Amino acid sequence: MAPQLLRTVAEVSAWGAGLRRAGRRLALVPTMGFLHEGHLSLMREGRRHADVVAASIFVNPTQFGPKEDLARYPRDLEGDLARCAGAGVDVVFAPTEPGAMYPPGYQTYVEVTEVSKGLCGDRRPGHFRGVATIVTQLLCLFRPEVALFGEKDYQQLQVIKALNRDLHLGVEILGMPTVREPDGLAMSSRNAYLSAEERKRALSLSRGLGAAQALSRAGTREAAALVEAVRRELRAADLREDYVELVDAERLTPLATLQPGQPARLLVAAFCGATRLIDNQSIGG
Repeated sequence: MAPQLLRTVAEVSAWGAGLRRAGRRLALVPTMGFLHEGHLSLMREGRRHADVVAASIFVNPTQFGPKEDLARYPRDLEGDLARCAGAGVDVVFAPTEPGAMYPPGYQTYVEVTEVSKGLCGDRRPGHFRGVATIVTQLLCLFRPEVALFGEKDYQQLQVIKALNRDLHLGVEILGMPTVREPDGLAMSSRNAYLSAEERKRALSLSRGLGAAQALSRAGTREAAALVEAVRRELRAADLREDYVELVDAERLTPLATLQPGQPARLLVAAFCGATRLIDNQSIGG
């Protein structure tokens, strides 16, 4: 059954008020569209946690830098609605234009100061302010009991957890494991940019993370050695590194050595041709 399509903030507000009067529990999956199995897995998981599942499809302009791919970011609303139907989504909010979320005179932004530092936060100035702002808008608009996000965008997930906690929004934020292609490539809407040859080279991210994880399990504790395992794969595939870092899994602060029982995350960003890809892996703990 096709999901109900809402196009304006007023429509979402009216729909949400009716849902709350009925006492039904809501799960929200915010997306930028061009949906893949990673998104759909979040929607199906949402059904396990709520009576009603809503998804948003909005290419958020405030999280793109001036030289980034806002204009060419892939879009396919008709296909996305069909995929949402297959995943059992009840309602899709797809604003007709950016002005629906950022009307004339808009001046309020949300900034998470600590976990936004480093990694993608340094390489994409203003990106996480845009993410935090649109997610806060969506959480306040829908008022869901639970919202689901993928761990592939790991720093983003920590930003969202922080804003939810610090602003007392009271939403259960669920981070779900990265969904991968059979060969290990992390699913991403931007994979559509890759040529067949680049697609093969892009596997170096997941191969490098896997090599680092194997070293960790064999007893290697030094961050430099784990980072070098990833870099070796990137160099072999002729990818341009943006960063490779071992960080604390919650605070995202850099680590020099893995400590017993300390959850850590190894994160990588690299350019395959003109396409910037990210991935990450749990290490230690």
